[in-house]
Amino acid sequence: MDKPSLFEQQTTLGRYLRDPDHCAPPGEMNAARAQVYRDLIFANLSTLLSGTFPVLIKILGDEQWRALVRIFLRDYRARTPKFGEIAQEFVEFIAAQPPALNEGAWPPFMVELAHYEWVEMALQQSDAEPLPASDAGQLQDRPLQVSALAWPLAYAWPVQWVGPDYQPETPPAQPTLLLVRRAEDWSVKFSELSPLAWRLLQRIEQFPELEGRAQLEGLALEAGATGSAEFMASGAALLRQMHGEGVLGLA
Repeated sequence: MDKPSLFEQQTTLGRYLRDPDHCAPPGEMNAARAQVYRDLIFANLSTLLSGTFPVLIKILGDEQWRALVRIFLRDYRARTPKFGEIAQEFVEFIAAQPPALNEGAWPPFMVELAHYEWVEMALQQSDAEPLPASDAGQLQDRPLQVSALAWPLAYAWPVQWVGPDYQPETPPAQPTLLLVRRAEDWSVKFSELSPLAWRLLQRIEQFPELEGRAQLEGLALEAGATGSAEFMASGAALLRQMHGEGVLGLA
């Protein structure tokens, strides 16, 4: 029998490192040495991910977390060479609901909780710049923009409350609306949004050509509050607050 080529040996080793339960190491390789590589690869990936998903790990427990990492290592083919982006691909992987995840009883909120935990790391590592300083007095007269460092998010599950002591089995009737932003000191701030505040930020992204006053008038129309001076005053105060926090500014 011909000796396996280097490519064949590398392919066999790669399959073993990804799925040691079903694939054998190269026949020419010392089994103990192969196991060292296997354990290092798994430990490095688990450590790389664990810093991003501490709450999820506490909920799953060590055994189930290791099973999830093993499925990811076995079945996923990363598109990025950057270690800092592996967590994002992990979230995308479990969100795609691969067939292998049907083998276990995973928490129903797992995908959204993982995304919520990833967001903090993503904002801390973002290369986006804060919005330039602008005059709050012009917010109603000029088109607006939302900072690339402020993310309005909507979840079916109350992810900000989920933890080892609170694991809901069904989502509440109303979605969880959050604003996640990176402050000037690079800390990541989480806050809940009212439906109107969340919709306002969504409208600014959706209709970037509209001035602030037109945005508030459109929001009032959607809310059934057309012509309400009180609604417009509250909306103007909300614009000023978000401007002061660096969430939005002049386009």
